[in-house]
Amino acid sequence: MRKLFCTLALLVGCTIMAWAGKVDRPKLVVGIVVDQMRWDYLHYYYEQYGEGGLKRLLNDGFSCDNTMISYVPTVTAIGHSCVYTGSVPAFTGIAGNNFMLNGRNVTSVTDTTVYAVGSDKENKDGKCSPRNLLANTIGDQLKIATDFKAKVIGVALKDRASILPAGHAADAAYWWDTKAGHFITSNYYMEQLPRWMDNFNRIHHTEPGFDIKTSTKGVTMTFKMAEEVITRERLGKHEQTDMIAVSISSTDAIGHAYSTRGKENHDVYMQLDKDLTHFLRTLDQEVGRGNYLLFLTADHGAVHNGNFLNSHKLPGGGFSGRETSAGLDKYLGQKFGKEGKYIKTVMDCRFYLDHDFLKANGIDAQAVKKEAIKWLKQDPQFAFVVDYEDVNNQSVPQFLRERIINGYHRLRSGDFMIVLQGSHMHGTVGPDYKGTSHGTWNPDDSHIPLIFMGWHVKQGSTSTPTYMTDIAATVCAMLHIQMPDCCIGNAIQEVWK
Repeated sequence: MRKLFCTLALLVGCTIMAWAGKVDRPKLVVGIVVDQMRWDYLHYYYEQYGEGGLKRLLNDGFSCDNTMISYVPTVTAIGHSCVYTGSVPAFTGIAGNNFMLNGRNVTSVTDTTVYAVGSDKENKDGKCSPRNLLANTIGDQLKIATDFKAKVIGVALKDRASILPAGHAADAAYWWDTKAGHFITSNYYMEQLPRWMDNFNRIHHTEPGFDIKTSTKGVTMTFKMAEEVITRERLGKHEQTDMIAVSISSTDAIGHAYSTRGKENHDVYMQLDKDLTHFLRTLDQEVGRGNYLLFLTADHGAVHNGNFLNSHKLPGGGFSGRETSAGLDKYLGQKFGKEGKYIKTVMDCRFYLDHDFLKANGIDAQAVKKEAIKWLKQDPQFAFVVDYEDVNNQSVPQFLRERIINGYHRLRSGDFMIVLQGSHMHGTVGPDYKGTSHGTWNPDDSHIPLIFMGWHVKQGSTSTPTYMTDIAATVCAMLHIQMPDCCIGNAIQEVWK
């Protein structure tokens, strides 16, 4: 009897020790990034949202109402990488949607060493991977913390919006190939698509060339794919915590075409709310309400259309990099006595000198940079023109100086940049132009929504200043895992109970 008692006591003790030693984590982490979602869309359309989508997040979750982006330029690739790394271009190397790398113009996810899976192998839209990302992500840290047992998957229509959030060690990243008319991946992740995905693609295939990204159907397709991934990969049903990173890309394409107001923008956010409602119900059914930790944010916002602003007596306008570059080349050719292309390219207000041309003609790059900046400063639409390598010695407000430095990667960002006046955007605003863009430091572009909901999240909100870089730090703190290796953010402690 005594032996039996001792055995039972030992078993109970082992069970208690095992229970006590188990780290408290949710079954699934869900990240949602809505491309080009201004913070004020949460309230501008609030009365038209249903009860189960964005209203549910606001009512049941915790909203950080003063979340800002702490770098420029504010564009898609940088935003998605920042959300999941908690870092900025200075460390991540993601200097824009496109940037110069080893003398070549590349996208943020260009990788010529891989090939497409699910499409023609030589399809350049499939030659993608996270190798240009120099930092790791929430998902990578979750992998490390669970001895790589956690499943991590990215889903989006845009390649960069799927690949960069998922990280380096992800099990998969899926994105839409317009040429193929369905979702694809690359052999960085796998040699062939799962059978369930082949079936999904057959059912939801579109005609090759039909750009679903510019349609509200793109929102629905993305959520359907995310739901399929959760169900087929059994995310949230494993011993270890899993993660899915979802990005909604159609909101950006429609915003670029039709701006921040009007029927088209209204319709895409109504569709987002409707599909989000269904997605949350799927999570409740598949994972269990309270068993998943979800956050929703944006990669950047958008400036109101200049013509729209001007029609209401408000300042606004646009900037053409192509026209400015041509004028600058002409001026520099006259100044240095040699016609040619002094400016290799302009990306997101970042100017790259053609160093090969300058070297071949014995022209001093620093002298060219100085003259270029002097010429650009004559244009009243530019608030500042900044030499990347000499930011601290220029008369720029401290907060802006910090954002410029954060957004600068010395091998990828170019030589100097312009800062537009308030409510000005990239792109020429002709009399018939009705679209929008983004990329500036202004609140229109840099003030983003951030809502947490679900596992251990309390209901409420804060107007305390928070930053995009804080998202990764917060999620990792809640999961009790190390934050990403280049993370510069701080955990938002008010979020959890």
